[in-house]
Amino acid sequence: MTTTDPSPAATARPSLRLARERFLSGRPLPRGVPEEVVAAWRRARFFGVPHDLAEPAARPPLAGEPTLLGAARPVLDRIVPALGVGGELLVLTDERLRVLWTAGNAPLFGACPVLSEQEVGNNSAAQAVRARGRAEVHGPEHFLDRWQDVSAVSVPVLGPENGQVLGTLTVVTQLCATGAPHPQAAFAEATVAAIETELRARAGWDERVLLDAYVRAARGPDRAVAALDGRNRLVSEAAQRLLTPEVLGVLERTAVGAWDTDVTGFAELPEGAGCTARVTPVRVDGRTIGIVAALEPLDDPAPKASASVSSPPVALTGSSVPWRHTVGHAVELARSREPLLLTGERGTGKSALARELLGPGPVQVADAARDTGLDQILTSWHSDRPLLLRHAERLAQPGVAALNSLLDQHPDTRLLITYTPGAPAGPCLQRLLDKLSARSVTLPPLRERAEDIRELLPAFTPRPAPGQPPLTWSLDALRALERHPWPGNVTELAHVVRALAEHRRMSGPVRRSELPDAVREGPAARPLSPMEHAERAAILEALRRHGGNKARAATALGIGRATLYRKLRGYRR
Repeated sequence: MTTTDPSPAATARPSLRLARERFLSGRPLPRGVPEEVVAAWRRARFFGVPHDLAEPAARPPLAGEPTLLGAARPVLDRIVPALGVGGELLVLTDERLRVLWTAGNAPLFGACPVLSEQEVGNNSAAQAVRARGRAEVHGPEHFLDRWQDVSAVSVPVLGPENGQVLGTLTVVTQLCATGAPHPQAAFAEATVAAIETELRARAGWDERVLLDAYVRAARGPDRAVAALDGRNRLVSEAAQRLLTPEVLGVLERTAVGAWDTDVTGFAELPEGAGCTARVTPVRVDGRTIGIVAALEPLDDPAPKASASVSSPPVALTGSSVPWRHTVGHAVELARSREPLLLTGERGTGKSALARELLGPGPVQVADAARDTGLDQILTSWHSDRPLLLRHAERLAQPGVAALNSLLDQHPDTRLLITYTPGAPAGPCLQRLLDKLSARSVTLPPLRERAEDIRELLPAFTPRPAPGQPPLTWSLDALRALERHPWPGNVTELAHVVRALAEHRRMSGPVRRSELPDAVREGPAARPLSPMEHAERAAILEALRRHGGNKARAATALGIGRATLYRKLRGYRR
């Protein structure tokens, strides 16, 4: 049930009471009973909920104070005096509809440890989670006998980062004579807006605490330290050399598990991890927000199977597993004097890697984008020098023939070729590519090694002027950079960083709001039409201006809050 739909109980309460009695006794229902109400009753019966339930089963208390309750408590403590006397109840639940906090008094509602439909049948909190919006349930719309004379309105609490439902806030009163909208609906929405503001403030504070814990733990040379909270990841250079995807996965799960249990001590790493990880929880106000893991290599070397992803002797930035594996394979192949083909999307670093593989000596460079027939380079080429051929996809047929002739006449020449797949290759070029396929390496796009972005940023940042601080980045900006798909890969990232460094007039870390629109907004989950792109940009800008408050952003845009949620969900499909 949405905020704009009238409650069925408001227009047909007597008939709903009769319909419910007939439903419970198995008799045919009268006409005009709303289908959504009947479906809710059927679900309750399917779940085995007794309509005369007197007291739901008790639940064990939650371990520690949940993040939602910690952020909501200051808000709730301020508004409790605003509750009416002797007839209103305020209920806060988590995303699983477990009751975290209650205040006030609604005798007809009674105490419930959980508000899921599986436990108590139809109720507004369960509807709010399902619809991701405000929901109301009045009197006989409920399944339980004990709730036949109460009205309830619930509003979901959404996470500040990903918009996921973190819980619900419900206001319960005596049965409303006029039905929807519930007289406390505006009060419930304002309270949720204040809780979401507190969550945003605490999210930024938690990140700063995690960063401080990481900085303290990483002091000293070659300290292998990782700090994680399930959303953010800070890893020292020494730790990157020890971490494998399996070990990182264990630490991520440990960080999430630390919210509910004490994880102090050594983490249980998979066999062959090659290191140990001593875990220390990071706490704020008595609650755990993440972990710091100190890694130590084992005396025994790592299994030989992982040798292919060890740190390669190539001075190119990046320590992710895909990048280390690719460069290690290229180094191995480059030890032979046979030709080597480097392929990958534009901007992935093919030419930079090729120059590193060819070493510090003189290298002749041919660019097929400028010389499609290789006429200029072959006339001035010295056969004793290595040759780097860039943009082989641009070679014309005479250039392919000249390259085949060069390979036949000088089989010992060190030759590295870069190739960017795109348009279908002609038959001559395809035969050449097939000939080189056994000695080819494909460079991963930046979106597949996003963890390297934090290492690449300092490499692309120009040296600051004397007396000027170096360019630094907020965690929010870093997350936006890591989520962007980077169609231009490393080259595009370098352009963004240099443009910011040259034209920035603000001080302090780079904020997300300073990034280019495409990077700041984040990728859409599906291709959008030009109209949708413009609409999405307007919504994101309104959210930015109003601090992420969706109600105020919707008002500024002249649309309903439900419409705003629907459009945001549509962009994610």
